[in-house]
Amino acid sequence: MRNAIWVLITITLLLTAAGASSDLFLGKWVLEAQKSKYPPGTCPKRMVIDMEPAAHGIHYRSDTIYANGRAAHAEYTADYSGRQVLVWGNYGLMLPVSLKRIDSRTVVASYFKSLQIVATSRRVVSHDGRRMIITTTSKDRSGRRVTTVGIYRKADGAAP
Repeated sequence: MRNAIWVLITITLLLTAAGASSDLFLGKWVLEAQKSKYPPGTCPKRMVIDMEPAAHGIHYRSDTIYANGRAAHAEYTADYSGRQVLVWGNYGLMLPVSLKRIDSRTVVASYFKSLQIVATSRRVVSHDGRRMIITTTSKDRSGRRVTTVGIYRKADGAAP
């Protein structure tokens, strides 16, 4: 009986580890600015997103450098339940985010201000696992809807 329990525990742990490692979003992603679509003057010069496994979700970290030399950092740990979590940035707390997995290749991130969604990002990984497209919809300062499309490639050595 004791052996059967240990076997069940081992199988559970292996399946949990296998599930985390099969997450297509895990790894280091580098923005391909020339292929991306941003409003004039807003495309980052460089952006790297690194996603690592965390309990039922990911630990997200991004570092961005803009054309004017300004740097930005964002970091959070979230599961795919849709529950809001805090995002930490260069200067402290940023907008909360929630993640919802649509399927194995699609995740929607929603960003909140005063309990209202102010932006959504739809992340989609290609069938070969080498490309990720992040389509973000938000409003600019004048209230007009703005859509950006970031094209990312998986960094060398970070194959799925």
